Amino acid sequence: MSTSSARKQRKWSQHVTETSDALDLRHGVFNKSPQAIARSLKASAEHSRRRKSAPFRSAMSMLNFYINRAGKSLTVAQRTRLGKAKNALRKAFGKPAKAAH
Repeated sequence: MSTSSARKQRKWSQHVTETSDALDLRHGVFNKSPQAIARSLKASAEHSRRRKSAPFRSAMSMLNFYINRAGKSLTVAQRTRLGKAKNALRKAFGKPAKAAH
């Protein structure tokens, strides 16, 4: 991949985060405990005027976007914490938790 291509990909991700109908998140939210991540995403989804879908769907989409964007750079501990945050988010919205594989 060329340097300009890599730069374009970073800019695309930043552009999506800044201009899409995504949630407005607090800085560093994904570095907290799974429960704190879930609480913050839930609060952002419920108060956001930028989202297009239901609060749960918007919050889970933002969490998945972060996980996918970070990709291989996530450590096993970070990936585990974010997986637990998904279940905490489901619980916060009264949805059934997914079983671990």
